[in-house]
Amino acid sequence: MSKLTFDFSGARVLVVGASRAGIGAAIARAFQDAGAHVEITGAEAAPAPEDQARFTYHQLDVTDLNAVRALATKTEKLDILVNGAAITSRGEEMAPEFFQKVVDVNLFGTFRTAEAFHAQLKAAKGVLINIASMYASFGSPRNPAYGASKAAVQQLTKSLAIAWAPDGIRVNAIAPGFIVTEQSAKSRTDPNHVAAVNLRTPMGRWGKPEDIAPPVLFLASQAAGFMTGTCLAIDGGYSVV
Repeated sequence: MSKLTFDFSGARVLVVGASRAGIGAAIARAFQDAGAHVEITGAEAAPAPEDQARFTYHQLDVTDLNAVRALATKTEKLDILVNGAAITSRGEEMAPEFFQKVVDVNLFGTFRTAEAFHAQLKAAKGVLINIASMYASFGSPRNPAYGASKAAVQQLTKSLAIAWAPDGIRVNAIAPGFIVTEQSAKSRTDPNHVAAVNLRTPMGRWGKPEDIAPPVLFLASQAAGFMTGTCLAIDGGYSVV
């Protein structure tokens, strides 16, 4: 089977939440490989070593509205915004203070960046892609804040799709399943959990960040030109069992 390719030559892309080796970084690399000019953000002082020379990097705290708006102000043009900033900590999210922090980053952070870059996306007739999660669809006793925030991101995607359609902006989301990333490292220290995921997943494995990037490029492309308000599950079939 031939490899699916996309051409984003000349497109200006910002991937929020791409400082570590994970989904955001894989998406950023895929857009760049497809010809786009890509900039990335993260909470850390610098991105992963392999990306330091590859992308223009902005350290950004998505809970800081002024910082988000300052980045938007100095971003003259933008065609595609990918909202991927998120945190979680398995087994710690019942603490009210941490629950609030997770929601502030994952949900409010997604809205802050979307709102801040609305003008650029409207001028470009651009694309907004939010990163939700399969946890948007069912409960997680050890990640309640993450699940609640990602369900809200999915609903926010639908609402923004309707609100911004007159501006020519398409708004979609993806819902990754269990992916091998730095963020999932803690949960992968539990061999029973790893085995249970593999057993339930019809494709029999955890996903890789590189499994997530092509569907994002599809949603950003004209191949998805009549799609808005949708959320694509990318989970190896986990959510249909």
